[in-house]
Amino acid sequence: MNEKKALSLLSIAQKARAVASGNFAVEQAIRAGSARIVIVATDASENALRDIQNITFHYGVPLRQVGTKETLGRAIGKQERVTAAILADGLAEAFDNAVGGEAAAPVRETNQGN
Repeated sequence: MNEKKALSLLSIAQKARAVASGNFAVEQAIRAGSARIVIVATDASENALRDIQNITFHYGVPLRQVGTKETLGRAIGKQERVTAAILADGLAEAFDNAVGGEAAAPVRETNQGN
């Protein structure tokens, strides 16, 4: 995975106004069908990761885990971000190629209370 190149492509997508960032905006983009690929920070909480995995799986949107909350935010010129979505086909494909198509690892289910 070439994280530096991937974050650079995310930055280019932001300059092209082809990024939704933050949980609410990303979920809206997924539901609207405009999200082409979703990025979640490697240091996202298990709950945040599980939530975004569920919605991306349901809508069939690829999910990749790249960078930390700080580096994702910096790449798009904002404060820390847990999630971002690229909305442009070409940029999403280039981003996916940069990360090698490595899907986010599934969250391990915990058996709480049983």
